[in-house]
Amino acid sequence: MITAIKNEIKAVLSDTKAGPNSVSLKKGKRVRTGGGSTPHEYMFSCERWRQDFDSGELLVRLSHSRDDWQQATARRHPNGKIHVTTEADLGSAPGNARLREDETRSLRSLLTRIEDRGQRSSPVNTTTAGWIVGQESPRVRYLSHPEKYIAEYADLALNDQQRLGVEQALGSDITFIWGPPGTGKTQVISHIVEGAYRIGERVLFLAPTKVAVDQALERICELLEGEQNFDRGLVQRAGDIEVVSLRERFGSVIDAQMISGRLGEELDERTRELEESLELAREQQTAYERLARIDSETAAARAAEGTATAAASAAQADVSRLDGDLAQVNEAIRVLGTPSGIFARRKATQLSVLTEQQQRLQHGLRDARMRRDTATAKHEQAAARFRTARQELGTALESVRGYPSRPAIDERIRTAEAELEHIHKERARIVESIRARCRIMGTTLAKALQSKPLMDQVDTVIIDEAGMVDLPSAWCAAGLAGKRVVVAGDFRQLPAITKGKGSHKLNADEKRHAAQWMDLDAFHAAGVVDAKGRVTGDPRLVSLGVQYRMRPGICEIVNEVAYPDAPLVTGRSDGSRLPRSPLLESSVVLVDTSARRLLGHGRETHLWNSVHEAVVHELVRGLQYDSVLPARKSREPSSPADLVAVIAPYRKQVTNLRESLKYRFGDEYEGLTDTVHRFQGSQRPLVIVDTVAGAGKQPGHFYAGVGLSSDTTRLLNVALSRAQDHLVVVADVAYLRERLRPDSEAVRMLSALERSAQLLSVDDLIPIRSAGDLSGLSEEELGRPAFFPADEVTKAVEWDIARAEKRIEIYTPFLNVGPVNRWLKTLSPRLGQGVQVIVHTRPPSDSAHKDGERQDRLIRRLREAGCEISLRPRMHEKVAILDDTVLWHGSLNLFASTGPTDLMMRLTDPGACTRVRRIADAAQQDRPLRPRDPWQPPADAEEAPYGPVPEAGKVVNGRLYLNVPIEQKDIAKREVKARWNPQAKLWWVDPATPREKLTRWL
Repeated sequence: MITAIKNEIKAVLSDTKAGPNSVSLKKGKRVRTGGGSTPHEYMFSCERWRQDFDSGELLVRLSHSRDDWQQATARRHPNGKIHVTTEADLGSAPGNARLREDETRSLRSLLTRIEDRGQRSSPVNTTTAGWIVGQESPRVRYLSHPEKYIAEYADLALNDQQRLGVEQALGSDITFIWGPPGTGKTQVISHIVEGAYRIGERVLFLAPTKVAVDQALERICELLEGEQNFDRGLVQRAGDIEVVSLRERFGSVIDAQMISGRLGEELDERTRELEESLELAREQQTAYERLARIDSETAAARAAEGTATAAASAAQADVSRLDGDLAQVNEAIRVLGTPSGIFARRKATQLSVLTEQQQRLQHGLRDARMRRDTATAKHEQAAARFRTARQELGTALESVRGYPSRPAIDERIRTAEAELEHIHKERARIVESIRARCRIMGTTLAKALQSKPLMDQVDTVIIDEAGMVDLPSAWCAAGLAGKRVVVAGDFRQLPAITKGKGSHKLNADEKRHAAQWMDLDAFHAAGVVDAKGRVTGDPRLVSLGVQYRMRPGICEIVNEVAYPDAPLVTGRSDGSRLPRSPLLESSVVLVDTSARRLLGHGRETHLWNSVHEAVVHELVRGLQYDSVLPARKSREPSSPADLVAVIAPYRKQVTNLRESLKYRFGDEYEGLTDTVHRFQGSQRPLVIVDTVAGAGKQPGHFYAGVGLSSDTTRLLNVALSRAQDHLVVVADVAYLRERLRPDSEAVRMLSALERSAQLLSVDDLIPIRSAGDLSGLSEEELGRPAFFPADEVTKAVEWDIARAEKRIEIYTPFLNVGPVNRWLKTLSPRLGQGVQVIVHTRPPSDSAHKDGERQDRLIRRLREAGCEISLRPRMHEKVAILDDTVLWHGSLNLFASTGPTDLMMRLTDPGACTRVRRIADAAQQDRPLRPRDPWQPPADAEEAPYGPVPEAGKVVNGRLYLNVPIEQKDIAKREVKARWNPQAKLWWVDPATPREKLTRWL
């Protein structure tokens, strides 16, 4: 198991897909270089951040990288940037990257649990854990007098198998309960919990999903809500409550925090009083601190004002003294007058001395006046500050009037804080008492195996939905039990979700090891089920064989697929709760799409099917018309998701169906459309199963398995058995029969459906029309999907082209002269009226030499006519999109052949147009360039159908090619006269250009 977990971690880290719980990061730059034990730090931009990723344990990898994921943490800055910390070196400018949840976190915790087994600190009891893999010799016994421990046991609506399950589980060391869909497994488990509690045992209830935990806990609470201490933590839920009804009915008595809050109401009241008192005391303390600060500032202002006054007086004295001295000199000059007479020379000398003295005094006086003005201004400022400070001091004194003294306030704060600390300790003691009072704990396996022990002592461990639990987790969970283990579930429903057996990182031996030790469920590991998924008659196993969910007709199909060796018996009536409709005349309906198949091209076309999408859309439309389902934007209180589930095996088809049904109902409803895994544990009056297969060369991995233990059987079982009153299966029957083994469970399903189901053809839902029908249809009817025979397609497309107002997009891989000339006659008037026409086609390089020359000439012809050309290497799509609203697709290759070779489908759905365009763009990006027959323009021509492959730094046909980032293209054009080659998607220059100018682009 240790090896299996390590291999699973390796597989997770090498997984090429990011999964739905991931975010895209852009424009990354390193902000700190790490090394040794110091991690690297990066800053990215992110458009759609997940708040639950903040500081969480995550994985990071560069976009489009095939390297392993690396552990990281991230947090969002106030400016919206994402700060990522990781030991991985992503480079100085990593650009785009992805973050995802770290699925290895739980695996690493599980690994630690197993590695620590046998140690004193380990919670794993290796004896009870060993029962899971068939070790030891656990006893099989039965509880005597179950009526002593289970209320009104004799009158309970339990059948014999259910009673056997309760009594054996409460008397044995380990019991395996096989509970197929609708057989009352949850009811049996809840009575086992009730009995174990009354015997005096502590029970840990575990399930792989939150919903499974909550659904069982709600039933357990209903049985025990009259027990003493029920409202004080007798039953508890560890982790978030997912099911709304459980939260609303019992959340306050099973959530430890809510129980603590309720039991600590007196402490809460005292806490509120103390916090209010503290708030007031701290306000008063702040007022005293403000008073002290202002008093100090006032004293400083008073001193500054005195200093400024003295400085201003001294400066004024200097001015007065210098002014007097200057007046005396001026008087002496006046008295001396103009030098003349016998003493003229002597007077001139005296006058020179006086004049020099006059200038010196004038300069000194000017400087003194400036000093006086400055000192006076400073004095005024200091005086103003002093006046303001005195006013603030008065206000501060007034604000503390009537307050207790500062020492008294400080003492009050110290006392209140000490009491609050004491209350917090009391709170902790309440939490501990609640923990000690718990007798039944419910949580997910992940939480139980990651956390410290949730209960001080565990007597009984119940593992529900055990078919979905990997073997190491089941082993560890069983090891938490002190006395007994109950394993409940259905080994023919969903298996554990693991990556090891399908990982490209693991070798063949490692994959086999993963299948044996990671993917195996407890039923198989213990030996109560053999390798082929058949029960062995082991006394440890109790089988529940009467189901109360499905009508007999639905149960018959489920038995054929999943329970041929142990068919379920129906214990309910054959009536339906839904209104009557011609589309649902039987409990089981098969819609066969064989007659209207539209094959796609590419590696992933098996993941969606536009014909099936249209069938589901029209089926829902018809059921809305018959009032079986609520109409568009209905004001009825019930949601469509309460009545119907639409299930598909592949995520891409689910996305398409969601968009289609969002239009059908006017809103997107949670739980209406999803993959099989999302519907485990739920049920609906009406279930529509879209098999999807039919558009691709192969049906896909969903149908790859054969045998009762295969993933295919398990997934089909879950999908089919969700239905209560009506099951509708949409399938291309002929396609599946052609491509699947005759002994496949999917083929057996089809045979059973053909024998007993109400049969509808695709033509019963999607009409076949002619071009002449279009002009006479209402807008509502024009909006319906429709098929057109081959000889009507051209006229019908011409009718749509004539009505186009903005844009016409045509995806046509190849071009031929006749069709191009003919369609240009239809398109030219639209081009003349300003309608944009875009033709997506292959470049000449995708064809042989002669065909490439023809493709080249016709591309020029279309451009000259005003069409925009988008060259798409290796494209296969044959689609026409008009005004982003009307979609034609099928075998239509408008510009290459005289007409389509098969039926075409017309949709009026903006969402479908956007989606098809997105798929085509994604396919264009995903297809790797092949070295076979590349196209390269020679030096003397702009385009040609063949030539060597251009690469950055390489000279091809007299051109030196460069790798110029888009933000540097203008620099390259200006500095080295670079030119763009759109087919090669590279810039090129004259080979004689000096290399020093090109280094960064080579």
